[in-house]
Amino acid sequence: MAEEKRSSYTGQTEARRRASAKYLKETVEDIRIRVPKGQKAIIKSHAENQGESMNAFVVRAINETMERDSSTPSDKQ
Repeated sequence: MAEEKRSSYTGQTEARRRASAKYLKETVEDIRIRVPKGQKAIIKSHAENQGESMNAFVVRAINETMERDSSTPSDKQ
């Protein structure tokens, strides 16, 4: 049986890397945000204190804000 090539960086086989890339392509989208210098560390620290990744924290913050905005009557009519 032929030996599978493994990436020295991650220890993953090439097949696993391709499968992971395909899964991500089919299930998630990327959004890039920019924050003032120093803000990233503050966000990361806060997320860790909440037991979340930065990504999970940002997604939760967006979802909670959109939910709150949807349930609040708007003055912009």
